[in-house]
Amino acid sequence: MTLEPPEAKKIPSPRTFHGDTVIDEYAWLADRQDPDTISYLKAENAYTHALTGHLAPLREQIFEEIKARTQESDLSVPVRKGGWWHYSRTVEGRQYPVHCRRAVRPGEVIPPIPADGKPLDEEEVLLDGNELAAGHEFFSLGAFRTSPDQRWLAYSTDFAGHERFTLRIKDLATGVTLPDEIPDTYAGCAWSLDGSAVFYTTVDDAWRPYRVWRHRIGTPVAEDTMVFEEPDERFHVWVSLTRSESYVMIRSASVLTSEVWLLDAARPLAEFSVVAPRRQGVDYTVEPAGDRLLILHNDGDAENFEIATAALTDPATWTPLVPHRTDTRLLGVDAFADYTVVYFRRDGLTGLRILRKDSAGENKEYEVAFGEPVFRVGPGPNPDFQASRYRLSFTSLVTPGSVYDCDMAAGELTLLKRQPVLPSPAGVPYRPEDYEQHREWAVATDGTRVPISLVCRTGSPRDGSAPCLLYGYGSYELSRDPAFSIPVLSLLDRGFVYAIAHIRGGGEMGRSWYTDGKLLRKKNTFTDFIACARHLAQAGWTSPGRLVARGGSAGGLLMGAVANMAPGAFAGIVAHVPFVDALTTILDPSLPLTVTEWEEWGDPLHDPEVYAYMKSYTPYENVTGQAYPPIFALTGLNDTRVTYHEPAKWMARLRATAGGGPFMLKTEMEAGHGGRSGRYDAWLEEALVLAWVVGAAGGPALLSKPC
Repeated sequence: MTLEPPEAKKIPSPRTFHGDTVIDEYAWLADRQDPDTISYLKAENAYTHALTGHLAPLREQIFEEIKARTQESDLSVPVRKGGWWHYSRTVEGRQYPVHCRRAVRPGEVIPPIPADGKPLDEEEVLLDGNELAAGHEFFSLGAFRTSPDQRWLAYSTDFAGHERFTLRIKDLATGVTLPDEIPDTYAGCAWSLDGSAVFYTTVDDAWRPYRVWRHRIGTPVAEDTMVFEEPDERFHVWVSLTRSESYVMIRSASVLTSEVWLLDAARPLAEFSVVAPRRQGVDYTVEPAGDRLLILHNDGDAENFEIATAALTDPATWTPLVPHRTDTRLLGVDAFADYTVVYFRRDGLTGLRILRKDSAGENKEYEVAFGEPVFRVGPGPNPDFQASRYRLSFTSLVTPGSVYDCDMAAGELTLLKRQPVLPSPAGVPYRPEDYEQHREWAVATDGTRVPISLVCRTGSPRDGSAPCLLYGYGSYELSRDPAFSIPVLSLLDRGFVYAIAHIRGGGEMGRSWYTDGKLLRKKNTFTDFIACARHLAQAGWTSPGRLVARGGSAGGLLMGAVANMAPGAFAGIVAHVPFVDALTTILDPSLPLTVTEWEEWGDPLHDPEVYAYMKSYTPYENVTGQAYPPIFALTGLNDTRVTYHEPAKWMARLRATAGGGPFMLKTEMEAGHGGRSGRYDAWLEEALVLAWVVGAAGGPALLSKPC
């Protein structure tokens, strides 16, 4: 029996801007209250289920591989906060982490870490995600903050995936949750120093966090005081407590510009004061460092950012500390009583530099070194301002996630824990030497060299016969750094090459790498990815008939664009929550995030040049009758970042217009932008995607068991 895909009805809906009229036959799908919309999404789900039915054995096999290789009962490396070790742990058979603490014992410097992942003795459970999630299809924590005196816990929950959280306060001395209950908050919160007040944010009608409120513990929520409001629709607002616990900090930022306000955390009823008034194009963050502030900024010609100091009495006057370098993008700075740690990016890789003064008062610095060709290193949780040991994380495509403490005086690294990777269901242990990782360079159409990170089994052929999964993102200066993945092992052990295209629009090669892939240069992102795909084929790593592309969100826009521009370069495409109807969305300022996105994509509502440019690449606008590869799109009904109707409309138009395929859409009816929330549910979803990738890249020949 031939499976027939759902056919969406066509209701012509005109859209006119800058003298250009477009007819959108599927605009009706944006109305989620229309029963026909829900019926269509359910029909799509049924079609996808039927079309992937033959993959069920492989999906189950991959799920069991992920499950077998994961230490299901495990414990994070405890972090010291005052007199307590804080950590989370997972329990075999349960979906969500359990958040705990245990008192620090005399003489304990290295955190206690049981090898078997079992609970620490005399632990105190602060919050059990499994208990909170009981009876719900979706669960997410938006805030989890203990007060500085460790008396209170502020936490917030979302049971729909729409990123609207209810904030609650728990008395850790008694275990009682207080009547204080604050609905419709944004993620995150901040405590005053004495724990008498908690600060939180709320959103406007476009779901933009724009107000900060102060809630005094034990008082009615109706009496909460608004302490900050951001009227500029380009800006989002966050509130936090600084590492030193000296200040409550509000940061208001657009894509290009930011402004920071500070409040003495010991005086929660006082007024916030601005560090430096905003100036268009100047982006800065603030890190209190005892009697001064450290300012990470891009003022002047500091495109890759530099670090300055500022006096508490004159915070807007900045004195250079770590100067700008054209080859190094400064990403962050962590200040401690006796040390400063700089987080940076150079040559496509991240790094850490530690600064200290020697006994003569001279500045000394060194970089923490790692010996792999591609990797990711970054700051870990370091809440103690007086610390002399710095927590950091390290991973590569072959090295599982590793947590180290660095002695900041001596530079010595102590490995605290490496992610356990258990044997496969067949009993085969994981050995890093069975895999090899490489850095390749593709050449874009304008001559730019684009880095690629890849991993495969040792000795994989270079004759074009290997299947390959190529991942890409390329927006918002976000970098997709090399990292170990247990699910990826299920591909590698089936002969796959796994590659990451570090394309423009991301931040891998510095700030200019980002600016050269946005606004009226956005197409560089797409042509870079196509160049990476073609390079992998030309270099013998794979071939077009065995290469599958994958991306999500803005990376889903990338997937839609390359499908239009170079369909023959790919054997299949996976697009998660894809931003494929970008022009329609960015034209509507009433939609969530639209106005804030204008500095990333341009403003097509008021600028006809931007309108024409976006229309020339937006995937939904540019579907043609050419033959496309199979496409698998996944979305969530409650997604507020990329709404479900974008991929729904895209699938409908592909089916009505394009050749090739098949084209499939899977909608999670109880989830948002991040997909399914429980870890076992997420593994099952990933197993389906990977089974589909295996089939798309090689068909029946790859449906056998892994080597």
